[in-house]
Amino acid sequence: MKPGGGGKPVGDLLELIERDFGSFEKFVQEFKSAAATQFGSGWAWLAYKANRLDVGNAVNPRPSDEDKKLVIVKSPNAVNPLVWDYSPLLTIDVWEHAYYLDFQNRRPDYISIFMEKLVSWEVVSSRLEIAKAQAAEREREEERKKSEGKEKKADGEPVEMYVDSGTDDSEAE
Repeated sequence: MKPGGGGKPVGDLLELIERDFGSFEKFVQEFKSAAATQFGSGWAWLAYKANRLDVGNAVNPRPSDEDKKLVIVKSPNAVNPLVWDYSPLLTIDVWEHAYYLDFQNRRPDYISIFMEKLVSWEVVSSRLEIAKAQAAEREREEERKKSEGKEKKADGEPVEMYVDSGTDDSEAE
């Protein structure tokens, strides 16, 4: 947030907003709706989703450029997009304490003022660049680990295998 903020972003951020939401106006409408409809205490977020799953027992799909996108999410209480491995770029606090003194129970008015006069798009753009760089670094690291694994297998090291014999050895005779 910054005094005299708001307006419209520029550069890569605006291009991604237009690609992922259709237009800046549609993005604003969706963000306001998410913030206004968050039941009770919580947040609305603009986040960068690199679509990278880190699941030890599954093959993680390589994200494509189409998978790397901006998303709007809302979360209750203290939950944030980091739990889904998304990079938070912009958030609005819709806990009543954030706006009640100035707006009483008029949450939509608070959200409009936030979007129109307080958002620092320069900071959001900076966070986007950091998120994209981190995602690219993770991809390079995963690729490096993958190629090291192939080299070890090619060197003739035994690969551990576990075969289920189909018998139940759990009961002693």
